[in-house]
Amino acid sequence: MNDRIENAFTYHAPKEGQPQKYEAIRGKAKELAYLIDELCPDGREKSLAMTKLEECSMWANASIARN
Repeated sequence: MNDRIENAFTYHAPKEGQPQKYEAIRGKAKELAYLIDELCPDGREKSLAMTKLEECSMWANASIARN
């Protein structure tokens, strides 16, 4: 079996200490989201920045969960 596929498509229950790491990442991402919202004019670029920030937060947390 392909271990990478198995790992990517399997539920990973939080282990000890992981929820705190998830919260820390989400907290910093939220901080940056508010800064972007405050400083950047509305438009496509701002929307993309927010989308990429959401993706970044999700992938960072996935890294913790999967590894």
